[in-house]
Amino acid sequence: MLEGSDVSRLLDILGNRNRRRIIELLRQKPCFVTEISERLVLSPKAVIEHLQLMEREQLLVSYQDERRRKYYYLSHDINVIVNLQKQDGVTLPSVEENQRTRFARNLEAFRRMVRARDELLDNLEQLEREIESRFAEIMRMRGIFITDDGDLEIILALSHADLRLAELEEVSSLSTDELKQRLVNLIHTGVVERINDRYRIRGTHGE
Repeated sequence: MLEGSDVSRLLDILGNRNRRRIIELLRQKPCFVTEISERLVLSPKAVIEHLQLMEREQLLVSYQDERRRKYYYLSHDINVIVNLQKQDGVTLPSVEENQRTRFARNLEAFRRMVRARDELLDNLEQLEREIESRFAEIMRMRGIFITDDGDLEIILALSHADLRLAELEEVSSLSTDELKQRLVNLIHTGVVERINDRYRIRGTHGE
């Protein structure tokens, strides 16, 4: 049985949608960072941060294969059960009118914020579906412009932000020499461009 503080930390972890998605993926099989990044369309850096947090909380453990890839898997299965019990015969304490007014204002503000959040979540769900659809289309066309998973790893990282070479090295599993060569190839095929010291997806922005 978890203590109150442990339950609070667990709920904080599970409150993040992407961490819940990672847990669901790891329920199927152990995965390495790039694999999680590609399956969930998340930047490798974000995946690493989520994995490190959950590993610190001992929800995940990891091991390295012969290629030095670090695989993560669940140390425990996670089941959260919420039991709601209706309270009968509860008598509300009497309150002053100004307190009642203040409570009503807080309640109205709370209602507006909850509805605004629900609307944002609906929009986020729609955006997630569109991202997954567009990524599936990219995967169907990958043989034309993308040679293998190494190129795809670079493109996923640059989809989240324009990055310097050193920043790409931090979020990539590729060696420095291989990373440089792949960037040269991606620039040559028109997929990536370099502006000053940053690399970015070329796209059709025309800047």
